[in-house]
Amino acid sequence: MTALRQLSLVYVLAAGAYAMAMAMSAHPVWQKDVQFAGAYVAHQSGMAAGVVNRRVFYPGWVLAENAADGLSRRIVEAVIPGRHAPRSTLTRMANAVPAPVRRIARALPVSHHGLPSRLAPERTAALDVRRPPAAAHRLAGPAKLLTIVPSASVPSASAPSSATASLPPVAPAFSPADIIRVTQRLRDGLTSEMLANFELFLYVSKADAGPWAQHMYVFQKQTTGDLKLLYNWPVSTGRERLEFNPAGRKLATDTPPGYYELDPHRSYAQYNSAEWGKPMPYAMFFNWVKDGNETGLAIHAASGDDQKLIGKRASAGCIHLTEDNARTLFTLIRTQYRGLAPRFAVDRRTGTMSNDGILLHDAQGHLKLAEGYKVLIFIEDYGGENVVAALF
Repeated sequence: MTALRQLSLVYVLAAGAYAMAMAMSAHPVWQKDVQFAGAYVAHQSGMAAGVVNRRVFYPGWVLAENAADGLSRRIVEAVIPGRHAPRSTLTRMANAVPAPVRRIARALPVSHHGLPSRLAPERTAALDVRRPPAAAHRLAGPAKLLTIVPSASVPSASAPSSATASLPPVAPAFSPADIIRVTQRLRDGLTSEMLANFELFLYVSKADAGPWAQHMYVFQKQTTGDLKLLYNWPVSTGRERLEFNPAGRKLATDTPPGYYELDPHRSYAQYNSAEWGKPMPYAMFFNWVKDGNETGLAIHAASGDDQKLIGKRASAGCIHLTEDNARTLFTLIRTQYRGLAPRFAVDRRTGTMSNDGILLHDAQGHLKLAEGYKVLIFIEDYGGENVVAALF
């Protein structure tokens, strides 16, 4: 009798589900409402995970860290009166924590005064996460040894020039663990030919949300093949919609993801957009041909009201930087990274240059090189991973 009741319940549920499916197929509006409700629930779940991340895990970790710090100091003072535990002692004690917990802890950015940097944005600028040049981190798998060093000045692949000696340093905004993750993400997207033939790499996240969203990471290749982070800058990428420009033309304002080079013949300290009628200071155009035509995509400084929107999707497709950062990048690339560089293949049927990373080779399989900039731009719609939220 119990089995019959269970079977009847299953039948009723199946029939109800079938009836709902038939109703939604006959009423597209209902189907859209259900899809919207599902997306809303997913969004709210993500927001809830973020709140738990900020309100529970970050404060809990800080309290635990402070308690362990105080306990370790009291132990040392009890054993050797008048002495205080040196930082190296605390570090060795911290390393005794199980590895999984230690990895999560290193991913939590904490400000200089003991509070998570996301809980104290007014003091985030004072965060110092730089390591001495000798500090190194080995990644699992085939990745090479990555060295995190301070950006005290703009180093060069060749002899340093006087033009870059005065460029202002920018302290990284993330912890060493974050820098390692960004570096590995870039390396995973590079082929061996790309890594061997380019010297400066610009990794741009065009994502709308996430810890890496709307940021540019400037990496310099070292003689060892390692990638060193020089700059971590907020940017603005495209608004990702169709809009009418001042002349009444309907244009796309997206920033297409992919791999790009800079055009050695189109870089200008002062330039004005022909399509949007706006200034483009320190403009460096992409060497990208689409449908047989040069595109107007470029990296340049934001101007006017766009300067207040850095860090959000606010451009007509270009990558906006602050004026100081755009000037720094413009000077760095033009003075240090001119030379022979690979070229991307072009589809003869469409007249469009590859932005999927397909390099041009000759009949013998050798890369075709041309005079340009040894700079590779990698744009991705990926905002990084929230380590704590990923545990849910």
